[in-house]
This record gives sequence, structure tokens and C-alpha cells, in this order.
Amino acid sequence: MTSAPPRPTLIPVSLTVNGLPVDAAVPGRLLLADFLRDSLGLTGTHVGCGHGTCGSCTVLVDGEAVRSCLQFAVQLDGCAITTVEGVSPDGQLTPVQQAFQDNHGMQCGYCTPGLVCSLTALLAKDPSPTEETIVDTLNGHLCRCTGYQNILKAARQAAGRPVEEAHG
Repeated sequence: MTSAPPRPTLIPVSLTVNGLPVDAAVPGRLLLADFLRDSLGLTGTHVGCGHGTCGSCTVLVDGEAVRSCLQFAVQLDGCAITTVEGVSPDGQLTPVQQAFQDNHGMQCGYCTPGLVCSLTALLAKDPSPTEETIVDTLNGHLCRCTGYQNILKAARQAAGRPVEEAHG
């Protein structure tokens, strides 16, 4: 007779997710991305590569852009998490979201939530970033559809820069 594998030990965590308190008991190795998607139903956080390379899973942790596929949920006990669903608590498009719409900064949309979160974090810290800072922020995000030009235009618009600015 074989016995069932042991159940993982659950660890209590208290987080704020999109402005709401969340108390849960989670396995120690549960990734934040999986917790957000599977436990909380916040499916705007996309998992592309699972290695932190593509940026699709980017969320805000205490205002900082973080790859949720590289963080265990238990590591963030006490933190404030903002997903793409929470960047606009009043339901109106943020300047970043509006800029993506205005400039057709997405096609399939898979990478867009991570891009929106990263640019939201950037503009919260630096409302007037340089072109180099914008490019550096977007550098860790992979998009298979757009060729990046419209994403850059959207980022420039959100930052109050000329949309057609040349990068040299």
C-alpha cells in the first residue's frame, strides 16, 4: 500500500492586493503570479516565460515593478501588490493606458499588462523620464507582435514627451 505524497505546509500571508486586504495560507513555493491568477482570479497578470525574461508577469510591489514569476507569495507578506487590474481603481484609463490605446501600443495584448505596470512604476518615480530611461524601462519586456515602435510612442505620450521622438 502506497501512501499519498505529503501535503505542502501552508504559510499564512497578509497582503494588500489592488487596495484590498488579502489573508491567505499558501504553500511556501507558490509563485506570486500563480497566487494572483489561480487563487485571486486576477488573470491580467500573464506568465510568458516563467523565468523573468519576458516581463509579461510584471506587477507592482510597494510601487516597484517586480516579475511575479520570480517571487514566492510568502516573500511578500505585508506588501502592497498592484496588478494591471488595480492600476486604475476608479475604472478610468490611466495616462499610460490611454497612451497605449491612442498609439495602438498593443496587438495581441499578452505583454501589455506588464508594460503598463512597468511604465506606471517609472512615471510614479520620474514623471518626466528621458528617452534613455524609457527605453531602459521597456528593455526587459518582450513583445512578439508590435515591433515596439507603438509601445515607445505610447510610453512617450504617457511621459509627456514628443511621440515621434527619435532614439539614437
